[in-house]
Amino acid sequence: MSLEVLMSRAEIDDARRELRRRGWSTLSPGWRVATAKWGLRLPGVVVGDHRKSWDVLKTLQFLEGRLPRDAAILDVGCYGSEVICSLARLGYRRLHGLDLDPGVRRMPHAEAIDYRVGDFMRAPFPPGTFDAITAISVIEHGFDGPRLLAEISRLLAPGGCFIASFDFWPEKIETGGIRLFGLDWRIFSAPEVEALLNQARAFGMRAHGEAHLDARGRPIHYAGRRYTFGWLVLRRDDSSSTGKSSA
Repeated sequence: MSLEVLMSRAEIDDARRELRRRGWSTLSPGWRVATAKWGLRLPGVVVGDHRKSWDVLKTLQFLEGRLPRDAAILDVGCYGSEVICSLARLGYRRLHGLDLDPGVRRMPHAEAIDYRVGDFMRAPFPPGTFDAITAISVIEHGFDGPRLLAEISRLLAPGGCFIASFDFWPEKIETGGIRLFGLDWRIFSAPEVEALLNQARAFGMRAHGEAHLDARGRPIHYAGRRYTFGWLVLRRDDSSSTGKSSA
């Protein structure tokens, strides 16, 4: 499927158990997370978030089953990202991470991963560089559909995939006035996701398989809102150009 929705808290817990069973979990220990919340400075970066276990597992399963270990992969908004650390554990050798936070340079596997400080809307890479781009709970912050899709299309090689998770609820949940990480925050509604999929076609990208937007529960509670997560895959057409200008 190209688009799925997290249905329950049990799916989060089941996904974490599966990540551990496969040896893919790179979540920081609980004591390290707690210490960071107390405001104490530690070497390195706290990696991962248990609440994102479901989308991390789905992303890793998708990539591990389709891409060889020499595929070029970019993780955007990678500060604290478990995906890029788990991909390194899986043996992927051409990994790149991009984030606005200068602390990204302290992420694990810095000797093997090309971590850079920068804006993923203006990524410092040539067109067609990547076989896959991942974004775990990133696109809902400061969302600008045309700019995002133009840059993703530019960066992906023909046939490459964009895999993203995002905050979601079928009906609109207002978040006006709430800023997270210094950016506007959006909980995508079903019509907004459908609009994103329609926009993607103009940039040579299409949903990879079927899309399901039903939701049964609200397992995520954050910033005074209750919602769930969506997960999608967009595939760049083999014959598409590098996308429209984002100017």
